[in-house]
Amino acid sequence: MQNKVTAYIGLGSNLSDPRIQVSNAAKEIGKISASHVIAFSSLYLSKPMGPQDQDDYINAVIAIETSLSALELLDALQAIENLAGRVRKDNRWGARILDCDILLYGNEFIENERLIVPHYGMKLREFVLLPLAEIAPSLQLPDRSLISELASEINSNGIVKLSLST
Repeated sequence: MQNKVTAYIGLGSNLSDPRIQVSNAAKEIGKISASHVIAFSSLYLSKPMGPQDQDDYINAVIAIETSLSALELLDALQAIENLAGRVRKDNRWGARILDCDILLYGNEFIENERLIVPHYGMKLREFVLLPLAEIAPSLQLPDRSLISELASEINSNGIVKLSLST
């Protein structure tokens, strides 16, 4: 068994009651073996990337400590997506019932046919940076950039942090 690693996972949904999808995904992530949740951001309402003829997204970021390898964690997250009813299609930025992306896995750089970490688009996505900065404002990426600085510089694109009663 390897040492515990802190992993950050981006969650998103814009189909089938997205608030429920993201909340349920967080609960399921809490059940992943050899792992435990250490932080869960607020929910954020954001515009879709790509085609705008789809509903807005609900996004969040969850931090876990895990002793799973990155690929074992990816397998567990894909099982959660499948449980939610995710169907993988070729429409890269199309609507989806649930998306669980490994944003960071410790300070590791991983690049293989199944996984790229740090997530290739995270520095350009307000729906990743703002919730990540909420739960880990002093986090430093493997390339030495600071989440708080990236989040303060990104265009918010109308993202809305949701309150519990919204």
